[in-house]
Amino acid sequence: MSRLASPLSALKHRYDVIVVGSGYGGGVTASRLSRAGKRVAVLERGREIQTGQFPQKFSELKNEFQVTGASFRTGSEQALYDVRLGRDMHVLVGCGLGGGSLVNAGVSLVPDRRVFTDEAWPGQVAQDGFIEEGYRRAEQWLRPASDPRAREMTKYKVLDRASGEAGGTIVAPRIAVSFEDTVNPAGVAQAACTRCGDCCAGCNVGAKNTVALTYLPDAVRHGAELFTGLKVDTVRKGADGLWHVSARVVGPERGTMPEVMIEAPVVVLAAGTLGSTEILLRSRDAGLAVSDKIGQRFSANGDIIAFGYGAKSTVNAVGVGYPSKVEGLEVGAAVSGQLEFHDAEILANEVRVQEGALPSAFASVLPVLFVPNGRLLGALQSLINGVYKGPFANLQTFFAVSHDSASGRFSLEDNQLALSWANAKDEPVYARLDKILSNLVAASGGSYVKNPLAGTVMGHQPATAHPLGGCGMGRERSDGVVDHKCRVFNGASNAGDTDVHDGLYVIDGAVIPRSLGVNPLLTITALAERAMLHFAQDRGLSYTTAPVSEPSSAVTAPGHATASA
Repeated sequence: MSRLASPLSALKHRYDVIVVGSGYGGGVTASRLSRAGKRVAVLERGREIQTGQFPQKFSELKNEFQVTGASFRTGSEQALYDVRLGRDMHVLVGCGLGGGSLVNAGVSLVPDRRVFTDEAWPGQVAQDGFIEEGYRRAEQWLRPASDPRAREMTKYKVLDRASGEAGGTIVAPRIAVSFEDTVNPAGVAQAACTRCGDCCAGCNVGAKNTVALTYLPDAVRHGAELFTGLKVDTVRKGADGLWHVSARVVGPERGTMPEVMIEAPVVVLAAGTLGSTEILLRSRDAGLAVSDKIGQRFSANGDIIAFGYGAKSTVNAVGVGYPSKVEGLEVGAAVSGQLEFHDAEILANEVRVQEGALPSAFASVLPVLFVPNGRLLGALQSLINGVYKGPFANLQTFFAVSHDSASGRFSLEDNQLALSWANAKDEPVYARLDKILSNLVAASGGSYVKNPLAGTVMGHQPATAHPLGGCGMGRERSDGVVDHKCRVFNGASNAGDTDVHDGLYVIDGAVIPRSLGVNPLLTITALAERAMLHFAQDRGLSYTTAPVSEPSSAVTAPGHATASA
């Protein structure tokens, strides 16, 4: 597939719609509104990374981290992994054309129905039927499926054997991965998953159904223009009634065009929980009237990433990459098996524990990461033998999601986004997860390692890869930042409680006002599809979401020559 992004020289001053961000929310918006005939521009701070170009060894991976702390910042602003180190909690998000879909595990789950009936949501979300249609459309385009061979994977078998001690029901969860050669709804040819385990470093096979292979190519096919290396600072309403978007160039073209200003009657913030919240906070400081709830109700989605070290049997939870570094070894997708813990009475007790795979690019450094925890002998043995033999062949990786109180709060400190959440580490969810994971690891004969970097710069704070909230939905501006259609409430003193800024939206994980208890990608996509249904209904637009009728091996962005796959 040819490149999707256009050179910045092709950027126009005015569009019908400006979409800030290119993850699930931005991808859906760009696809649907370009299909509706709108002139759409997508602005993405990260860079475009094509299939086959994701890091495959640590010498490449080490340059793909941008790390921000209270008093320091390191790494390129376009590095693939964006790590925010906070005093109460750490957050990891993806950065690139396609957003978090590039580096997530692709787990695609629908939350317990009780989630949407919670009073944190506006009632329309559960009542108008659009969320169900949103999920249907999301599934049509992301095509989540269980690996038909999941139960053959070693890490699945180890989780299954240990589940008797911890309880729970084991399943092969649906993931946004193609397990057969296919042509997807955007007309893009995708190869079948090789079960290399490298999903979370970027799929070099092209089997993962990322936004970069689905919604974004469809948007380009229908006329949308995509631009990388642009980090949006503020959004302002001009006297002409148009929205003015101010951005700075952070990519290779920085020297020729340090800042840009473009305008449109409609702006959709889809820069993720961190990005969209930060943009609205900056815009508020620049004079935009928004709800006083901006920055509140941040949830970590009850997340935990943990390890089991020293299991008695082989686990094979370190990726082998593509092309494979170990001939004949299949690891499976990043997640093949999941334990489900249900509680019909208390929603907060619902837990999903997934066995995970670390990408192959981490392989050479894994022994070093575990040295601080006193596992020097095993680490040295693996440095000699490689991680596919010895102790690290028995390493277990766990991804878990549950529920928390969504008590985090964003603010700007020294012109930088800061997260505060007093006593976050004492949230009840972490004790529940520690107990479950400890039992699972013990049943496998290993030792539970909550964080191999504890005691270093990571400290003992919890971390999440599923940040939610900050621009939460509400019934009115006194309890939310956006309404159920994702329109930003007008916070001016003379505005009514339900008045909104015409043409200003937030459509991403930032609008989710509570934990989901499942990996959020499918829900973010469904909410975006739902928002587009309302957008079209309100503005008299129509579009189809049907797959393209003529598959194509090449999708060409404006300013680029056609290239075959």
